Amino acid sequence: MTITLSDEARQLAGLFETETEATVKDCLLDEEFDRVIFLIKTGEMGKAIGAGGEHVSRVEQRIGKSIKLVEDAPTAEDFVANTLAPAAVYNVTISENDDRLAYVEVAEEDRGAAIGADGRNIDAARRLAERHYDIDDIELT
Repeated sequence: MTITLSDEARQLAGLFETETEATVKDCLLDEEFDRVIFLIKTGEMGKAIGAGGEHVSRVEQRIGKSIKLVEDAPTAEDFVANTLAPAAVYNVTISENDDRLAYVEVAEEDRGAAIGADGRNIDAARRLAERHYDIDDIELT
């Protein structure tokens, strides 16, 4: 699947890669919540964050927006779980009926973290899952 980035998203991804030396696989501009979501190559999350979060903080200051990082994964199930971090995800099942739905079992105490303030985390998870795995929706169970 080919992901098309806007000029602004490409510039932000390039800036993030230069500042952190981590590989950005996708960049979403979340205008509603004034933030940028970076999809980071598997295994490079530590490099992206930096010691004590210094890399993220430095880029946030430069661009004037908050940043959410998501680590890529080789399977749709692992990918969906990563998009909902830091919530504890127990299981992800992908339904292949009429629509591709991801049913996610989340610890009850982490439902709020999975959804996020004003639904920002679940919205980002849905957008990324659709872009990368053609998943039509994510439902928490």
